[in-house]
Amino acid sequence: MKIHREGKNIILITAAAIFLIVLLLLLVVRQWTWLHYLFVAALVVFGLMVTAFFRIPRRIFIENASELIAPADGTIVAIEQVYEKDYLKADAMMVSIFMSGTDVHVNRYPCDATVEYVKVRRGNYFVASYPKSSDLNERTEVGLHLPGGQRILLRQVAGVMARRIVCYAREGEHVKQNQEMGFIKFGSRVDLFLPLDFSINVGLQDKVRNGISPIAEIV
Repeated sequence: MKIHREGKNIILITAAAIFLIVLLLLLVVRQWTWLHYLFVAALVVFGLMVTAFFRIPRRIFIENASELIAPADGTIVAIEQVYEKDYLKADAMMVSIFMSGTDVHVNRYPCDATVEYVKVRRGNYFVASYPKSSDLNERTEVGLHLPGGQRILLRQVAGVMARRIVCYAREGEHVKQNQEMGFIKFGSRVDLFLPLDFSINVGLQDKVRNGISPIAEIV
């Protein structure tokens, strides 16, 4: 397991803050009680949770040119037909993956493609599992042109705690399946907008893992 580069400064700041708080307690408190030990233990657990959030577990990625592989870890919270007005400009099947605070928050490209469209949209910070968060929350949209001519849209959506979306996509670049696309900090979701003739391989409440779980068949 590795630590993602987006988390290194946060982990160092968190560790330094915990160290200073404990040092201050040691200098000020003469008689320690169980409450002091419990407080220090809670600080350590918090530091471990922050570190775990930025983990990148070792995985053997699935590579299949005929499938879209999950771009994020999490739970399928929506599968519905919608009209995507910004990039596809057509009816599409939306598949939404909700990432809880304990999920791995790296986002990856689901297939080989050319990045045609990148758009950052400011918005609110509602709970990411809320259906309207896809349209109301702060989000980044990445439009992909597949080798077979199909187009799909990926949308990184911020959540109530996710105050920063990191997206590495650049218009015109060629990307590979499972290549890292970005990172969302502290709870969020990723929406995929797919052509209606793609065969969906997941159901509501299914658990998926980025780079491993097939989401849909490319048609």
